[in-house]
Amino acid sequence: MRRVVISLLVAVFGLTSACAYTVNGTPVAEQLLDVDPPFTSAQPTPTKTGQPSGEPSEVGDICQLIGWGDLPYDVPDKDAEPTDTGYDESFDQSCKWQTSVGTLDVGVTLRFREGRAITLEQSNGEFDLPDRKVKYFDRTTDTSVQPSCVLVMDYAGGGIGIIVIDGSARFGAICEQGKKVAEVLISKEPTS
Repeated sequence: MRRVVISLLVAVFGLTSACAYTVNGTPVAEQLLDVDPPFTSAQPTPTKTGQPSGEPSEVGDICQLIGWGDLPYDVPDKDAEPTDTGYDESFDQSCKWQTSVGTLDVGVTLRFREGRAITLEQSNGEFDLPDRKVKYFDRTTDTSVQPSCVLVMDYAGGGIGIIVIDGSARFGAICEQGKKVAEVLISKEPTS
């Protein structure tokens, strides 16, 4: 009986060893919470000039108008600063709030242009908010990008783009999350 058990163990070990293989390669860097923004802009008005990215403009620091407390994500410190600011130099201001839910990164990015509207290259819906139309492009089923919703609206004499990225499906519809961010921004809109 012992011989049978030992022979069986040797055979199983031999089979599993033959099936094992090594994968060579380099680890992939952590993916940035972002999708290429499908934004376009109108030409700037002659009386306005853009500020370098990351510096407050005439309307102040747009990124300070919302915070973790306005977002549905569970984070230890709801008063913490945005995860990153000034990272998109093609806009006057940019910022993001990024956190992890399990193995997924979720969050919101904002991009602001002073004196110019931001439009979408394509959209598939819009929200009517007080004094404002918010156009959006729902990309929750687009497999070429992370599940996201891109929203744009006129804001503070310019334009603002909002991107919500959330593949977790834990915080409600992605475009509804973006609508709530737009509502908070409208309620705190600076007057020029």
